[in-house]
Amino acid sequence: MTVRVGEHKRKTSEVDISVRTEVDGEGIFEGSSGTSFMDHMLKTLTKHSGINIRVRAEGDLKHHLIEDLAIAIGKAMLSALGDKRGIARFGYAYVPMDDSLARAVVDLGGRAYSRIELGVKSEVIEDTKVEDIKHFLETFSQSLQCNMHIRVLYGSNDHHRIEAAIKALALAMRRSVERVGGGVPSTKGEI
Repeated sequence: MTVRVGEHKRKTSEVDISVRTEVDGEGIFEGSSGTSFMDHMLKTLTKHSGINIRVRAEGDLKHHLIEDLAIAIGKAMLSALGDKRGIARFGYAYVPMDDSLARAVVDLGGRAYSRIELGVKSEVIEDTKVEDIKHFLETFSQSLQCNMHIRVLYGSNDHHRIEAAIKALALAMRRSVERVGGGVPSTKGEI
């Protein structure tokens, strides 16, 4: 069985990032995004998706690092999936996190669209702006060329709301990249 691995390097005047993803991994995150909370969320994403993500990132601002990491991770995963032959394509999950409940639905069909409803009241969670977390998810969807619908149905703790959303996304990603055999999962014959 072929191991699905993708890499992407992004160097601009603001950031210098390299990412390696292993879709058929053990759920390991290595490296740093530049913020502790985003590292926690990336560790959560990898752990529950089973996808390994290795990051080397340097940059001027947290916003630039978070945004460009989303681009690089999405493009590395897109590369790892190749023509997407034999994948499930669709994935969904509900995840509780203490007081919170989140739903994520993913379609790796090649069209970028996201709807992210976190319902967070805080402007900052730990050391990361909430707007940067939402932007990370939207940008990840664009660079992976997928439909991503995430909604936190309820919850009183903003940290738990976001963590539930990331765990739901991780499980939805795990299901969507799963090998199910057959050809390209589209009546068009390509994605």
